[in-house]
Amino acid sequence: MAKILILIGGHLCNGPRPVKEADALAAAGHEVTVAGIWFDPAFAERDRQLLQHKSWRFQPVLDFRPHSGRNRLTQMAVRLQTKLAQQLFQRFQIATPALLGYGTQSLLRTALREQADLTIVHSEAGLWVASQLLDRGFRVGVDFEDWFSQDLLPAAQATRPIALLKSLEARLAQNCTYCLTTSQAMAKAIATTYQASQPTVIYNVFPLADRQVLDHQYRDRQNLQHCSLHWFSQTIGPGRGLETLFESLAYLTTPVEIHLRGNCPAHYRSWLEALIPQNWHDRIFVHPTVPNAELLSRIAEHDIGLALESPEILSRDLTVTNKLFQYLQGGLALIASDTAGQRELLSQYAATSQLISPNSPIDLANAIQAFSQNPDRLKAAKTAALKAIEALCWEQEAEKLKQQAEQALNVERQAVVTSSRTLTLGKLSKKIYNRSLELN
Repeated sequence: MAKILILIGGHLCNGPRPVKEADALAAAGHEVTVAGIWFDPAFAERDRQLLQHKSWRFQPVLDFRPHSGRNRLTQMAVRLQTKLAQQLFQRFQIATPALLGYGTQSLLRTALREQADLTIVHSEAGLWVASQLLDRGFRVGVDFEDWFSQDLLPAAQATRPIALLKSLEARLAQNCTYCLTTSQAMAKAIATTYQASQPTVIYNVFPLADRQVLDHQYRDRQNLQHCSLHWFSQTIGPGRGLETLFESLAYLTTPVEIHLRGNCPAHYRSWLEALIPQNWHDRIFVHPTVPNAELLSRIAEHDIGLALESPEILSRDLTVTNKLFQYLQGGLALIASDTAGQRELLSQYAATSQLISPNSPIDLANAIQAFSQNPDRLKAAKTAALKAIEALCWEQEAEKLKQQAEQALNVERQAVVTSSRTLTLGKLSKKIYNRSLELN
């Protein structure tokens, strides 16, 4: 049994991939700890619910939820540190670890204290921590669940330390035996860019058993006679396909409901309201995020899942996101933009979906009507989605993940054995040499 530490940049409930990773590695008999950061009281409560009956533990290395005087001081200090880091970069192009995320130093201190046999990172801050651990001789792994240096809109890149991120990514891609990503397209691109071995592809799929706890209720939908579309993300904001969705409404002649789920920050609310056509206000519904255990039930009550990724963001073009697999698991037909990652997957399961040209409101409207006006086609696509998840399930991906971990740990053990043998042979050679001097 090995000691494994998984580092994430926030709450457990917002990281389904590291949660499944922890489940798989703990089931393989390893002692697993996930270390993250708490900043939101509601999310912290969801984390506690998620941890029930887990065989691994979660440790918040930084807790600055605004619920006590002490935490308010911590919150002020963390935000001040981040603000200073941003000013240093904007004025002098000096990139410090604090620029990569909250709690970077806290994550490093935790990793040094834990002394794990394998430390796996999942975030921008984690890349820096992993590099520091490599300097100290630790065994580290990386999951490129996003291609961090390529996961930004062009306008945002000027304020981010892209050069630093690329150098950290290159080092980890070249030096980590445990190296994962989300699609074959992403794996090939990372390997080519950084002249490294291809990362192992672990799709963002989910356990088949999750469907056994569906509540079969309608809590989102208002009119069951209308076809219902579902879109979700952690954040409702620009660059996620909503612009195209709302532009497409002008071309629709069939009544449908549109349901958006995610956190909509105050600075995006006016942006969202301006996008929605006046005559659609009564058919577009915005829902908050729900606990992880409820999400699949809320997805499953709809008809069509929207995966409107933009190829303008390279990471979004190459990946296959959580939402696509959750739509399939919920039994929804899919409308997906024709990006490299989504084409990679859906070309194998064409009956489940309609691929459309990215950023094309007319193509999107035509695809919506092709499903909503043809109940038989919609039913066939939904049936095909449930068939697809028999092959696209976490039970199979977990085995690949466990094999990667064992390989990384075995490399470490072999290095220790080789080092011990070298030391022993060195001592033996010295004894033989000294004995020969005595004989002469």
